[in-house]
Amino acid sequence: MTWHDDQARRDELYRDPYPLYDRARRAEGLTYVPEFDAWLVARDRDVREVLLRAEDFSSANSLLPDMPLSEAALGVLPRGFGPRPTVVSSDGAAHRRHRAPLNRGLSATRVAALLPYARACAQELVDGFAADGSADLVEAYARRLPGMVVGRLIGLDPADVPAAVHGGYRAEELLFRPLSPQGQVAAAEDVVALQHLLDGYVRDRRARPRDDMCSTMVAALAPGDGELTLEQRHELVTSLQNLLIAGFLTTSALIGTMLLHLLGGEDEGRQWRLLRADPSLVPAAAEEAVRHDTAIQAFRRITTRPVTLAGTKLPAGAAVLVAYGSANRDEERYERAAEFDITRSGNRQHVAFGHGPHGCPGSQLAREQMRLTLDLFIRRMPELRLDPQHPAPRMRPTLIHRSPQALYVTW
Repeated sequence: MTWHDDQARRDELYRDPYPLYDRARRAEGLTYVPEFDAWLVARDRDVREVLLRAEDFSSANSLLPDMPLSEAALGVLPRGFGPRPTVVSSDGAAHRRHRAPLNRGLSATRVAALLPYARACAQELVDGFAADGSADLVEAYARRLPGMVVGRLIGLDPADVPAAVHGGYRAEELLFRPLSPQGQVAAAEDVVALQHLLDGYVRDRRARPRDDMCSTMVAALAPGDGELTLEQRHELVTSLQNLLIAGFLTTSALIGTMLLHLLGGEDEGRQWRLLRADPSLVPAAAEEAVRHDTAIQAFRRITTRPVTLAGTKLPAGAAVLVAYGSANRDEERYERAAEFDITRSGNRQHVAFGHGPHGCPGSQLAREQMRLTLDLFIRRMPELRLDPQHPAPRMRPTLIHRSPQALYVTW
């Protein structure tokens, strides 16, 4: 099998991993998946066990790239900052150190204070296309709102948000998508540009702190008021880049996938009509969307010692792929687990936002953006439906921001 064949096979698994998940949940023990070079952890109980045993299943390899970087790209990246461990890829005391400022900056009070801005941004975006009668909601809305919101959270000038979002998508593309050597170089240059943009904010907030997440992270990760060392700048830029990308990539994906399942399915938009008839279902609809087809399908972990999981003996250094997307469709936890049903009760038990010490600190902000989107769309575009003039939406080949590549709608 050639490299291109292997990549094609991996992409198909990424686009629809659910048949593999189904087989893995029914199999004895864990299933080794060559395309992922990892043992797949597919059952809800096993996923939760791994996530609660951080001392045995380290996060050090959680964002291991899929793609080897060319020498040319490796020549570009040192002009920027990092890589350094972040909240996603650290354990124990280091993880708690990175986590503390995120918990403060994403508190319920802080999220509530952001919501009027988020609603105003959403309204402005819809104003831009509502009169057209049709749109690609991924491009016109889902890929825009979360960047505006996380930019405000961090403290970015709105004029810098488009460049920051572009750099974030390019970072994901560089590490997880096949690019030509020249394409890798161009992506690496965009990533370096993002890092220098963030470094400017880091140094500014050291000199002139504000009430924003950038200032909170500078104060927490580099205490004191002296000039930042180069190492402190590396760590802060890496952590801010992680927050930025996590803040918009997954929420953008969740909004797009939520709208896809509400408007599509075998019943041709029945779930949307249910929601339109009873807007009190908005929170349940957002929660069901997160459970049914979550943005972060899986993260890697690596064993720190010999362990046994689900009856499978693993040596130290074994890679496992912890499939949140599979756990959320585990028939032992959910009736009709594969169905998308916004009237489902008890669907907040899912692991879409993680579980244990690495649970997502931004989960409430993501939920609020999903809910305000539904409230707005029901009011402004009640007759929303998939546009029959376009082919059925196709999912992106990724496990870290699962979403439709485009979502053409009409109303």
